[in-house]
Amino acid sequence: MTDVSVKAAPAQPGSSRSQALLQVAESIAHHRDLADLFHELAARLHDVAHFDYLNLVLHDPERQVMRLHLLETLQGKPTHLRVGLELPIGSTPSGRVLETQDPFVVSDVKTEASFPALMEALRQESVRSFCVVPLTTAQRRLGTLGFGKLEPHHYDRSEVDFMQQVARQVAVAVDNALNFETARAYQQQLARERDRLRVLLEVNNALVSTLDLRQLFHAIASSLRRVLHHEYTSLALLDPKTNRLRVRAIDFSGGQGLIHEEMSVPLEKSPAGHAFAARLPQSYARADLERFDTDITRRLIAEGVRVECCVPLITRERVLGTLNVASFRDSAFSQEDQDLLSQVGAQVAIAIENALAFQEIAELKNKLTEEKLYLEDEIRTEHNFEEIVGESPVLKALLSQLQTVAPTDSTVLITGETGTGKELIARALHNLSARRDRTFVKINCAAIPTGLLESELFGHEKGAFTGAIAQKLGRFELADKGTLFLDEVADIPLELQPKLLRVLQEQEFERLGSTRTRHVDVRVVAATNRDLARMVENGAFRGDLFYRLHVFPLAVPPLRERPEDIATLVRYFAQRYAGRMNRHIETVSTETIAVLERYHWPGNVRELENLIERAVILSPSPVLHIPLSELKSNPDGHSAGLATLAEAERDHILRALEESKWVLGGPKGAAALLGMKRTTLQSRMQKLGISRPR
Repeated sequence: MTDVSVKAAPAQPGSSRSQALLQVAESIAHHRDLADLFHELAARLHDVAHFDYLNLVLHDPERQVMRLHLLETLQGKPTHLRVGLELPIGSTPSGRVLETQDPFVVSDVKTEASFPALMEALRQESVRSFCVVPLTTAQRRLGTLGFGKLEPHHYDRSEVDFMQQVARQVAVAVDNALNFETARAYQQQLARERDRLRVLLEVNNALVSTLDLRQLFHAIASSLRRVLHHEYTSLALLDPKTNRLRVRAIDFSGGQGLIHEEMSVPLEKSPAGHAFAARLPQSYARADLERFDTDITRRLIAEGVRVECCVPLITRERVLGTLNVASFRDSAFSQEDQDLLSQVGAQVAIAIENALAFQEIAELKNKLTEEKLYLEDEIRTEHNFEEIVGESPVLKALLSQLQTVAPTDSTVLITGETGTGKELIARALHNLSARRDRTFVKINCAAIPTGLLESELFGHEKGAFTGAIAQKLGRFELADKGTLFLDEVADIPLELQPKLLRVLQEQEFERLGSTRTRHVDVRVVAATNRDLARMVENGAFRGDLFYRLHVFPLAVPPLRERPEDIATLVRYFAQRYAGRMNRHIETVSTETIAVLERYHWPGNVRELENLIERAVILSPSPVLHIPLSELKSNPDGHSAGLATLAEAERDHILRALEESKWVLGGPKGAAALLGMKRTTLQSRMQKLGISRPR
């Protein structure tokens, strides 16, 4: 090896080389693409220089390697050398030339001792001689230009000088091309940065302009598609009640359009769930997606998705969900793309947190508005009682049961004839429970048309049916954390009973026109004046619903079974209506009370209340005049003058007790007078509600 060979070689005419240099300059002026320029240089220089191949090796200053950039072979001989081959600076002649700026000449590769690894590779390529000259401009060192032959050759001084002259011109072209590529790359980078900043600005504008999650998602998906090549976008938010991710919106760019259906996926078995748990962006290849067994991943694979990227939506306090994109290309979503998605995700997380807070506030506001209207309606409604009135044993037994079950959250079924005060018992249950500070909501199932009852119970979305011009909360949502009183529960249609059973068992339901499952915490108290067990036997009521309602039955006694309370109730209603009508009622005759106590009262307390109200109207004096003539007959066929068998038995026992001065046992006791055992008499007294007067 000699740095510069000076052995004799056939001289080339100076005019030919000068002409070749002019042609090189002309080619440089007409070509900006290095590959085209190099191809033309090889053809023009071959007549004035000895070479079978021409190569351009450039220096990579960041990695400190020499990279084969271009290679031209004139004889079309196949070669194992490939463009892009990289070698350390110290292991190649090009590296030495770059450092020393002196030509490097090898006359015969077979006898060359330096760079043994490279020489062996050149021998395998049948290269026998070569010359490497520096490629340098006034500003920087670029690399080297190499000439090689398939036979031994001694490059003289004139040849080397000519090659260096060519290299100086080529260096200017290479420098210009590299500068142009750098400028173009910089412009492309600026364009990408501009587009990405525009996306962030558009997302930010969308966040400011809307709090609706669907509109927000649509704006985000449209903006991302312009700078990030992908075919699928979705937004998954955590449902804290089920600890699952609910996919709120899906967008397929490949002609599928926006899909508004909601899907639920488990945290531990979904790509989005893994990103959610890791709190870091996660990228999944096709093989990774196939390991997840969810409806969404199966659909993505079926659509042809090859890669999915999931970015967690993180705020200062929590992770809200994930923003997910997927592509049909294996090479999608570089680190730069993931960084952009993370920036978008940070903005989206803030917006979603605000949207969820706004949505929660709006729902609470709607609920409070509904509760306000409902309670105002309740205030306007005249209740049968302001408090429970009575001291009879049967009433006390009922109240004892009520106090036992009230602190629990068990379902209660209140049975009794119409007018006995079932709603009053339900209110007492609520007031004695831990839910007393929340809403007591009632609904009369018999008073609402069948077609509207489901909407009243469960609510509906806007547009769910004709006339649904706005969203409406149902009674179950109004009663959340409180008590719902279902009056006349026997009138609920059979087709609606399974939904009611589901709420009782699972505490969940869907509004009409919605697929979103809502969870509530409601205690249900039901009431009926009908025989539900008989209805179950006749197929008019579902047995499973009956057993679910019949957890703790409370039977409200009719007024005829608690005659001891009639006098108290008469005084209570008389004072109540006298105060309203500005009347002064002081007394009620004993005979009148006795007649009222013997009456059958088919309408129970409600009938008594209405009778006393009429009596107050008809009583201008302090004495209450009750129109007893109205009690001569009733729908059940009983008359005021003819007592029932139970009433007659009760009067007979009372007379015996008064005659024995309320002594039950002994030869002169009431039991002996009646011809029965003392224990039998006590049992009959308890059944008929007879107790010793105070």
